[in-house]
Amino acid sequence: TSSEGDELLRVGKLNLVDLAGSENIGRSGAVSQRAREAGNINQSLLALGKVINALVEHQPYVPYRDSKLTRLLQESLGGKNKTCIVATVGPAFSSLEETISTLEYAFRAKSIKNRPTMNSMVTKKELLADYTRR
Repeated sequence: TSSEGDELLRVGKLNLVDLAGSENIGRSGAVSQRAREAGNINQSLLALGKVINALVEHQPYVPYRDSKLTRLLQESLGGKNKTCIVATVGPAFSSLEETISTLEYAFRAKSIKNRPTMNSMVTKKELLADYTRR
């Protein structure tokens, strides 16, 4: 409790994101709406790749605002949060190109240096005020 008698809380956030894989429109046979969706997925993954490269290469500008995905992941990429990456690959020879791409992506992301910090204590009143402002 605080000196005023308010209960103090330590609050954290957990982001779980399934990036799936890049969508090969030609191979998947996607048309119309699904093809547009696949294109959007690829654009987001491309933007994420640019952010990862900028962080790994310690560039002064990191393009977080290039996609909604990178904005959502900003705190988890090079920020003060802990990050865990799970790369799922397939054993089939037909998946070799995608498997290599996934492993390269994960290897680059592994090189990002985060600076995890313990969250500060806040009162319930401050926490509610913060959430109502959003």
